Amino acid sequence: QVQLVESGGGLAQPGGSLRLSCAASGFRFSEYAMTWARQAPGKGIEWVSGIYSDGSETYYADSVKGRFTISRDNAKNTLYLQMNSLKPEDTALYFCAKDSQPLGFSPLSDLKYWGQGTQVTISS
Repeated sequence: QVQLVESGGGLAQPGGSLRLSCAASGFRFSEYAMTWARQAPGKGIEWVSGIYSDGSETYYADSVKGRFTISRDNAKNTLYLQMNSLKPEDTALYFCAKDSQPLGFSPLSDLKYWGQGTQVTISS
């Protein structure tokens, strides 16, 4: 069955960096676009970034553009999110999710497979 396991979250200071990973199994990872999303305390889920199946295209929410970088290693079935210049408002539970298509992104509400999330807390 499809499994997505995030890791790499933790506590960081404003201006710091973290690298999230999402280990995928149970499906052909290289054939699907992947998404990072987050949910801050008391708020809804927010789309953060997406990457095509072959890594040829990447997209970012305006709130993280220029600070976050999404990437994937299809040989290792792993998705990454490098987060730099972190801000307190980046504090959230971060999820990876599998799309149903290789070259495009479905609405978050349509994504069937999600990881359990990894907590990121930015505080001094």
